[in-house]
Amino acid sequence: MQSVEVYEDGISGVVEAGGTKKHCFFMLIDNPKVGDYVLVHAGNAIAKLDEQEAKENLELIEQCLLGAKGATE
Repeated sequence: MQSVEVYEDGISGVVEAGGTKKHCFFMLIDNPKVGDYVLVHAGNAIAKLDEQEAKENLELIEQCLLGAKGATE
């Protein structure tokens, strides 16, 4: 997910992936900024990812979702 908003407190904000935005806590990562790619678990950003790694992960997730969708049709 990519951070699209970091609130003034610096510990929370909004992340987005695939057009879906979610509230997120940034307490477990250092110096969160808008545009950072983060790995989110249970509403908490648990790691920063570089752009290439993030895009690779998003592609894999898409493939899994498309594969799962095709398997049920």
